[in-house]
Amino acid sequence: MDDRIIPKPLLAQPSGGRFTVSSNTVIFVDDRSYESAQHLVEMLAPALGVKLHILSSAPELNYIALKIDPLFRGLGDEGYLLQITPSCVDLVAQTRGGLFWGLQTLRQLLPTRIFSRSQVGGVAWDIPCGTIEDRPRFRWRGMMLDCSRHFMPIEFIYQWIELLAIHKMNVFHWHLTDDQGWRIEIKKYPKLTNIGGWRKETLIGHALSKTKQTCDGKPHGGFYTQDQIRSVVKYAAARSINVVPEIEMPGHSQAAIAAYPHLGNIGEPIEVWTSWGVNANILNVEESTIQFYQDVLTEVMELFPSQFIHVGGDEAIKDQWKASPRAQARMAELGLRDEHELQSWFIRRMDKFLTSHGRTLVGWDEILEGGLAPGAVVMSWRGEEGGIAAATSGHDVVMAPQQRVYFDRYQSENNEKEPLAIGGFTPIEPVYQYEPVPAELDGKFAAHVQGAQAQLWTEYVPDPAHALYMTYPRACAFAEVVWSGRQGRDFPEFLPRLKLHLQRLKLLGANYRPLDS
Repeated sequence: MDDRIIPKPLLAQPSGGRFTVSSNTVIFVDDRSYESAQHLVEMLAPALGVKLHILSSAPELNYIALKIDPLFRGLGDEGYLLQITPSCVDLVAQTRGGLFWGLQTLRQLLPTRIFSRSQVGGVAWDIPCGTIEDRPRFRWRGMMLDCSRHFMPIEFIYQWIELLAIHKMNVFHWHLTDDQGWRIEIKKYPKLTNIGGWRKETLIGHALSKTKQTCDGKPHGGFYTQDQIRSVVKYAAARSINVVPEIEMPGHSQAAIAAYPHLGNIGEPIEVWTSWGVNANILNVEESTIQFYQDVLTEVMELFPSQFIHVGGDEAIKDQWKASPRAQARMAELGLRDEHELQSWFIRRMDKFLTSHGRTLVGWDEILEGGLAPGAVVMSWRGEEGGIAAATSGHDVVMAPQQRVYFDRYQSENNEKEPLAIGGFTPIEPVYQYEPVPAELDGKFAAHVQGAQAQLWTEYVPDPAHALYMTYPRACAFAEVVWSGRQGRDFPEFLPRLKLHLQRLKLLGANYRPLDS
């Protein structure tokens, strides 16, 4: 029965027979599982053409029973037990999150057309009988979406989250600020979106092109209001997904400096950047700039209940610090040896601030340079070396190596048949074969690997359809990497399940790259 499920469950034992969902099927709940039952009703209603009834007492036959049992500890806080007989379906989990993941499996056991967004007739809605015991391998199963380089409409953010939920991924890392746009409303500093949220035009073609570079002459921008963000966070939480915001610092900050020039080092106004890559504009290290960003983080924490707050820290070119008398004086005041230690001091200030509010700082692996902030979690993107170094130092790690889980890279060696991408080549099989725990880490240090995360940077991804094309089906493969057990992962066995699963994505209206192209 697991030949229909992505990601593959831990254990599936068929028993023969089928349970049939009909308009007479009811959902039996206890006090803890009513919201989960409502979600199941809404998931099934479009294709069934009817909303199933929810009852607090079970009939003798033809019911789906949902139960949250805090004492059900054998499969962990995200695990679930699904038992299906011809007369009933029983789904039990320790938490609402575990129950939700079980509902995703139950949905996939139904005929594929259950994913249709309109009523489907002439289908026997049968589920194969048997038992499924399931739990995730990793606690952090993430996908990052960059909305700074290209702003994505709020409707797409909901679709993105819904697709993550179907694949049992539980972290949505939302990249909200960068050189090319500031996308989150900050009440105290409105120019961040009024000015920093818009660039006058966008580069045409690749940033590394040897031909003369031109821009399109079209303003591009947008931002998410605080009310929209609260709605997104609530929507994600209902689907057991944590939204982790990223506020870039001290590099990748040109949009912020364009809005508030006193944050920079050169003393002159600059514009929101219209090109791609890495540039030299970096935040200054004045106490007023530290306070400014702590003010920003205060509003961010009010919007995002996430334990984890991402502060970037990557690709911070330090030439302006080297040339700045004030930055050099600051280094002397603090007794710092070089600009790497100055960045470490900057990140440590943010780490202390976030820790004082009960939060945990996350940063890209460059935050290791100059000394790692005490409570920081490292997201290792330039390979696995940073993650290994952090784990052996006792820090938690999320593996995100660009060579294996960056979805802005080409999906085919024949690039002429593919839309413009940043470069590189990452087809689906290496994604599926990726192992997040490096062989160099033994049991004690391996425990610091909290999971892995795939990234979609959007320099060359201008709209939602393109974003989905770059993400799926690679994200389907990645979902199995972070959920399913290490043993038994087999790409030829995965492919038939994936082909079936792509039919579901099509029914959901999710644009994906065909496997045979």
